[in-house]
Amino acid sequence: MDHSDLVAELPRIEKLTAAERLKIARDRRVNQILRHEQYERDFPLSVKKDKFFSNHRSNKRTGQNRGIHFVHSVILLEAAARNDIEEVRRLLLQGVCPDSQNEDGLTALHQCCIDDSESMMKLLLEFGANVNAEDSEKWTPLHAAATCGHLHLVKYLIGQGANMLAVNADGNMPYDICEDEPTLDYIESEMAREGVTQELIDEIRASTEKRMLTDLKNLAAQGESLEYVDYVGARPLHIAAANGYLSVVEFLLDQHVTTDSSDNDGWQPIHAAACWGHLEIVELLVQNGSDLNAQTKNHETPYDICEDPEMKSRIAALRTEQESRARAGNQKTKRSQSTSTNTRTHSIRRNSTRDKGQISKRQIKNEAIFVIHQDDERRTNHQNSNDKTKADDQSQRTTASADADAHTTASFSSRLINSNKRHAPPPPPPSSSYKADTELNVTKSPSSGNVSNGNPSPSNTWSSATKKDAIDDANSTVTSNASQSAPLPKYQGETTELVGKKNASSSCCTLS
Repeated sequence: MDHSDLVAELPRIEKLTAAERLKIARDRRVNQILRHEQYERDFPLSVKKDKFFSNHRSNKRTGQNRGIHFVHSVILLEAAARNDIEEVRRLLLQGVCPDSQNEDGLTALHQCCIDDSESMMKLLLEFGANVNAEDSEKWTPLHAAATCGHLHLVKYLIGQGANMLAVNADGNMPYDICEDEPTLDYIESEMAREGVTQELIDEIRASTEKRMLTDLKNLAAQGESLEYVDYVGARPLHIAAANGYLSVVEFLLDQHVTTDSSDNDGWQPIHAAACWGHLEIVELLVQNGSDLNAQTKNHETPYDICEDPEMKSRIAALRTEQESRARAGNQKTKRSQSTSTNTRTHSIRRNSTRDKGQISKRQIKNEAIFVIHQDDERRTNHQNSNDKTKADDQSQRTTASADADAHTTASFSSRLINSNKRHAPPPPPPSSSYKADTELNVTKSPSSGNVSNGNPSPSNTWSSATKKDAIDDANSTVTSNASQSAPLPKYQGETTELVGKKNASSSCCTLS
């Protein structure tokens, strides 16, 4: 199968489950072995021998050994991949290490767990293979067996002491990546039997991150550099970004480490974070100056390396925002350079802008205070206006009542005088005793019983004036009617009674 065909079918393969992908891989491996065996049968043995001896004689004449030789570890891995138990046994008996690894860190035990070869697995463990061996991605054989759903292999590995809480580079334990229900149930039951709790799981997941953070803090306290480089050119920020160690990334950024350092392949920390799908770290690196347009030696940007569609869309949005800010910054720089290069002018402009902001805040505050005072003053004026209106209304009512009382009093006085004129008896002849009695009646009100002492009350003053008019009328009548006379005591009594009634009526009218 050509490489282009493999690339073309990747979108379809990515949508399959792990078990379906493994089945396709095994089928293709079987077909590959069958084709090789068919080639061996079709190629004549005599031709192969002639070709071998021809090459051997040619090498002897030229003095060169053109044969290909492999180290024993590579031969072991190849025999394990072919499930050649006898070859593997022969190599192990010769002393070949059962934990030999390929360039990806895979051991023969990893390979047989992927290929579902129980007999090969038992043979390797019999010769001392590490049941918890880790590849470059920190996958153990139990990770491989669990994700493939090989229940019988999982049981045997756990029985041999496989670590069920081993964490790979993605932060996953074997049960996290197991999609086969029976296999998952068995792993979880074994974890519960050993007393594994969620608190312990969380603690183990964060143990590596905590250990790295502690080591870096110790280096910082000793004044050591936090940007040391390993054999591939990676720095601590590369490692933390690739593994998703958020607390470590935050600590390193607080220590002002560079975010644009590259390893031997031109990868920056943001490439590592995008490749392994750590979006939060990508955003944090962008906020601290990482360039989303940075390219590796293969001219790949973080967007090109990322494989998660949702994360790719977010990286595209972040890159657009970053480019917009860069353009805005360039335009601002050009304007400031074209305006003036005087440092004092720039300082005054900055101060003026700052003062302008402060003045605007004070104006807003003062305007709010003014509006509040204005509202209070408006409410006060409105209350005063209401009070004044009520006072004017009360005054008008009081004046109207007083006028009505005065009118009533005047009417009563006129009626009383007319009544006295019509019904008054003939006056007696003038005498000194009459005059004294008249003056006594004028000064004292019989009904009220109060003496004015020269300062009469309003009612007494009114009664005296009325009585005085009545006496003048009576004196004028005496001259014309001298023949008519009446006993003085009776007149005096009637006059006193009449004046008392008048005073009582006047008092009532005035007080009402």
